[in-house]
Amino acid sequence: MECFKFCISFLVLQTLLTISHITATVSPSCPVVFREYIGALGKNVTFSDVPINPNVEFHFLLSFAIDYTNTISPQPTNGDFLIYWDTDNLTPSHISSIKAKHKNVKVGMSLGGDTVNGKNATFAPTSITSWVRNAIYSITKIAKEYNLDAIDIDYEHFNVDPDTFAECIGRLLYFLKQNNVISYTSIAPYADDSVQVHYLALWRKYGHLIDYVNFQFYAYAKGTTIPQFLQYFETQRCNYKGGKILVSFGTNNIGGLSPEHGFFDACTILRSQGKLHGIFIWSADDSMKDHFRYEKLSQNLLASAA
Repeated sequence: MECFKFCISFLVLQTLLTISHITATVSPSCPVVFREYIGALGKNVTFSDVPINPNVEFHFLLSFAIDYTNTISPQPTNGDFLIYWDTDNLTPSHISSIKAKHKNVKVGMSLGGDTVNGKNATFAPTSITSWVRNAIYSITKIAKEYNLDAIDIDYEHFNVDPDTFAECIGRLLYFLKQNNVISYTSIAPYADDSVQVHYLALWRKYGHLIDYVNFQFYAYAKGTTIPQFLQYFETQRCNYKGGKILVSFGTNNIGGLSPEHGFFDACTILRSQGKLHGIFIWSADDSMKDHFRYEKLSQNLLASAA
């Protein structure tokens, strides 16, 4: 363990010294992808419950790892991440099993989220250097234990300016990719000015490190129409220029353009324009009640586009 800490500390120092010279990084190819958040709601969902189409790239995103204490009144831990997903049903052995059974499956973890034990999971580093150091150590440890392939950034509340957020997350992503801790990275913004300003600052400086933009289109108003959805998509394509914007919906009846009201029609239009890079769903926990009906339809659509 001490050797592990020393090696991580040395690599962190190297990262902090060289980060200013970053211009590019080598990423794996990013095919059309289906992604699903899983484990946040404690509904005993397992990887094997979810139908997996062998003809699409499939990413599970464990929800969430959070740098807050797991107490009645959670407090920020300055980058020392703890696991908050359903650890009874989503274990390292479960990951090994689903990957062995389905060669197209990758598994990642999402950081942050909306709340922790009823309190906002606010991004609140003590300093850039200390947060990055702690995050690299704790996330590397979790990623190795769970044999993870990806990391997703899903902070929705902030106690720092956009540039500080960009530096903390950008340096973390650089280290994780540079040292082959993970292969895929993504961010999960939504259309709120206080949220977007942070993610756009990150994108402007470190967008070359980000493989997917898991844009939360379900955060738009309930009853969104197909034309509105397509306009929202174009707006985010402009915001995250050059990025692979994934379209999305929630199976918790939250908002946006639902499958019942034309989501897949909108996807077909985007596919015909060469703009459909993938779909993600929030979340497997909510989809259990309908036997993952829309997971099947989403993957079938993507497989036909491959």
